[in-house]
Amino acid sequence: MKEAPGLVVCEGCDAVYRRPSLRPREIAHCRRCGTELARHPGMQQRRLLPLAVACLILFAIANLFPIVEIELQGLRSQTTLSGAVVTLAGEGMSVVALLVLATTLLFPLLQLCALCYLLVPLARGVRPPGFAGLVGLLQALRPWGMVEVFLLGVLVAIIKLSGMATVVAGPALWAFVGLTVLLTVVISFDPRGFWELAYDGPTPAQVQEAEQAA
Repeated sequence: MKEAPGLVVCEGCDAVYRRPSLRPREIAHCRRCGTELARHPGMQQRRLLPLAVACLILFAIANLFPIVEIELQGLRSQTTLSGAVVTLAGEGMSVVALLVLATTLLFPLLQLCALCYLLVPLARGVRPPGFAGLVGLLQALRPWGMVEVFLLGVLVAIIKLSGMATVVAGPALWAFVGLTVLLTVVISFDPRGFWELAYDGPTPAQVQEAEQAA
């Protein structure tokens, strides 16, 4: 069930309440089943846009510059993320290449672009077109961004190769480290909080009235 403006639906029992107006550190729970309905996001909403922009900058560095440079017997080789995807596809591992492309490039980029598209107008008090659909898209994409898994795989490969060749970390590797940290912070923001940015919450009297009716 989709939430209407000014309303919130309990995920535990489908009870409908007016969206509560919360003070800092307050959490609203369903009176029927105790499921969390909403919580005050504190200052996170104000920090989200700068963090999303920083993620886009690091994302560009991570994909445009070499991840590592390997020197073996006088021969040097370096690759980018897109180069690794092309290599995997060329070696007959098209499915793996597609997964790497989707989970480390397409899905995170789509997520960050959707965030910026939502946050820039909302910072000026304007609800952008396609608001509800993009909030739902962000919720759907949350489990599919796996930059941290890719980074872990790269680090394991570097450790294994360091005994056979000289491995130098490229700018993209450090960008991936920063991107992983910032993405963790950005993705921890509940997409439902966008409704609080787009609509003014009801008064406490309205909340009490809705709770008594439920």
